[in-house]
Amino acid sequence: MMRRTLFAAICLLLTQTVSAGAIDKLHQFLESTRTMRAEFAQSVAARNGRKPQLSSGVMMFARPGKFRWEIEKPYAQLLVGDGERVWIHDPDLRQVTVRKVGSALGGTPAALLAGESTIEKNFALREAGDKDGLEWVEATPRSPDSGFEKVSLGFAGSDLRAMELLDSLGQTTSLRFAHLERNPRLAPSLFRFTPPANSDVIGE
Repeated sequence: MMRRTLFAAICLLLTQTVSAGAIDKLHQFLESTRTMRAEFAQSVAARNGRKPQLSSGVMMFARPGKFRWEIEKPYAQLLVGDGERVWIHDPDLRQVTVRKVGSALGGTPAALLAGESTIEKNFALREAGDKDGLEWVEATPRSPDSGFEKVSLGFAGSDLRAMELLDSLGQTTSLRFAHLERNPRLAPSLFRFTPPANSDVIGE
């Protein structure tokens, strides 16, 4: 009985140590990373079990508040946050949707990466254990209007390697990052967007 109790105590201690370390990695990543560039592979799975939708592209952010999310395959789409507005451009539809940052970001995944380092203002953090060789942190939005139930971030060492997002409709988006660069020099023009002349602009 003594051995079982000791074993349980050691397991609990180890779990608490890993928990603190994983959340610390998220804090250290946000505090030490002002800009980032990475390639991403994205998989979106619906609750009904349909075949996941796959896409890939390049993402960048410059904190605070600026980001560029460029989907290249299978269909082009561009999301640009300039610090005041978020622009979503669908070239095939010749359509641009624009929203103010306050309503578009809030408790969304973009706020986790491009927002300020004090993320507890918008998210409650919890250790989510090890999976796929990564240490995971689960972030639950404090705002009920964020559109997301939870966001999980996976770390390998000090680098962000993956994100998993569960939205309010039960849809799961999985992101895997590759060729990640921390604090590269990014031209300010990457975070500005002017709607093409032949596009319909919808929104604020």
